[in-house]
Order: sequence, then C-alpha cells, then structure tokens
Amino acid sequence: MPKHLFITLFALLGISTAVSAQGLAQEIGIYAGPVTLQSDFGERNNFDNNVGNTGFGIGIMHFINFSANNNRENFFTEHFKVRSDLSYSRTTLKHHGKWVDYKPNGLFATQLRNMHASSSIVSLGAQMEFSPFMKIHDFENTVGSFSPYGAVGFQVSYYSAKVGSHLGDITLPANTPGKYLTPSDGRAHGFSTETGVALAATAAVGVHYKLTEMSDLMFETRFHMYSSDWIDGLNPNKDIYKENKSNDWQVWFNFGYIYYLEF
Repeated sequence: MPKHLFITLFALLGISTAVSAQGLAQEIGIYAGPVTLQSDFGERNNFDNNVGNTGFGIGIMHFINFSANNNRENFFTEHFKVRSDLSYSRTTLKHHGKWVDYKPNGLFATQLRNMHASSSIVSLGAQMEFSPFMKIHDFENTVGSFSPYGAVGFQVSYYSAKVGSHLGDITLPANTPGKYLTPSDGRAHGFSTETGVALAATAAVGVHYKLTEMSDLMFETRFHMYSSDWIDGLNPNKDIYKENKSNDWQVWFNFGYIYYLEF
C-alpha cells in the first residue's frame, strides 16, 4: 500500500476520533453520476458539446453533524454540516459545434474532428452545507421529508490528461490546427499530455430525502472551477487566442446514499 495512502487513512482516523470525542455525530455515504467537463474542446455553450463531452464520476463522503448529538439548539447546529469528499471522474473529449460542422470536409474541420482526449481527476476536499428551510433535528425525525441545501467549498485535484489525433502525430501541422501548435503557458504547444495538481472552488445545490431513521438519499448538482486550464490537455495561448479566456470547469449531477453512524 502506498505511503500516501497510509497517511490519508491515519488522518481520516484521527479526524473521526476527534469528532467522536467532541460528541458530534457522523454520517458516511457514496454518490455517483454523470459529469460534464467544460473545456477548450468544442464550442462554448453548445448543446452537442455539453452532451458529447460527458463522463462519469463516483465518490465517497463523510459528514460532521453538529445537531444529532447536541440537545442545545442554535442556528448553526440546526442548519449547517461539514462534508468531506474523495471522488474520481473520467471524461472523454472531442470537438463539437459549428467549427466541426461548418465545411465538414475541409481540412480545419477534419483536423478538429479527429482530435481526442481523456481527462481523469481524483479530488479530495471539503464543503460547508447550509439547509435554510428545515432544522436538521426536524429533518432527522421526519421520514419522507425533503431538505434542500446549498454548499460551497474547495478541493485539491490530481488530474491526468491525454491528448492525441486519429490522423497521426498531433505535433504535425497536417494533423492539427495551428492554434494548438503555438507554444502556451510554458508548454511547447497549446496541448499537453500531462499529470498535475490543481485547486478547485466548488458550489452546489441539492436536496436530501429522509429514507429511513438512519439513512438519506441525495440529489445534487455541483460545480467545480479549477485553478488550471490544462485539466483537459488543451490550453491555446491566451495572449493570441482571446476566446480562450476561462479555466476548465466541471459540472456533476450526483445521486447518493447516506448512512448515519452511531457511537
């Protein structure tokens, strides 16, 4: 077992022990669902691009619940939880949109259509959940109830991007548009097969459904805005190609199951 995994497990065990010692309740869960990566592949805000560049993600989560073992109600304990996540997602990417569809037999469209990539992301982070409409105690005691929530947080993400072309060597002008062959951000080209670490700001909206006394279901839409524009392996030179103005970002549609732990 890798050394960093030992460190992670000991850290999680330490957090769990500390939380239990403080009389706080804990919840664990799993979630999964489709994920779309909004990147330099394809046309921005294009439906076919959003649907075509959709992958899948799965994760595990842990909640610190300030209310369940606390009989002294106040606004914070009755409306906030802290959630930590470990997740994995993978998305395959192609160009979609008008630049591929316009003059489809032309060289530029052919080059774009044959470019492809994959992006795998492992993320660890935390977010604060806020349930504005229902007290946590009331939700926990009402099977069949719904509790909408919003959340903000951050993640540290390890990404692995691989880029290529079905036409052959992606570094050749015959196979790849010049936009992606221009040096960019310290790389030899506007594309890069690489691994790296990036930070991500997260925001989410969702709803918890009280399934049983000790379990919930969850549906959530979550946004990740990365600190890097290399998550997908493409990043044309921003000084030349002004349309390449945003870092990569991701949207998750998660379905999850949560179980309450007793101590």
